Amino acid sequence: QVQLVESGGGLVQAGGSRRLSCAASGRTFSSYAMGWFRQAPGKEREFVAAINWSGGNTYYADSVKGRFTISRDNAKNTVYLQMNSLKPEDTAVYYCAAVRRLGWTISGDPLEYDYWGQGTQVTVSS
Repeated sequence: QVQLVESGGGLVQAGGSRRLSCAASGRTFSSYAMGWFRQAPGKEREFVAAINWSGGNTYYADSVKGRFTISRDNAKNTVYLQMNSLKPEDTAVYYCAAVRRLGWTISGDPLEYDYWGQGTQVTVSS
């Protein structure tokens, strides 16, 4: 089992940048594929980015491609989401999620993830 704690959220102006972190407990972090999702008020949770266990494969939602970068440091049990060129429509609670999975496969389907953090709010002002 793994516990996830997000940090790094806050208020940022449009066009600015923010880096989110997700710290995972446990000694098997490198066995997990990780994902970032977000949920805006009144909307369903949506996929943002995912990364496989080694960091060698990444996948992005079209809405963030070219602006956001997902990465991980297995030595620090942490996954990151670097967000650049932020827009007001990026405002949401951002969640990290984990699924125990080795190999190349990663997914944008939230139903495939078993563990979730509590979320961190990102607000982008115009």
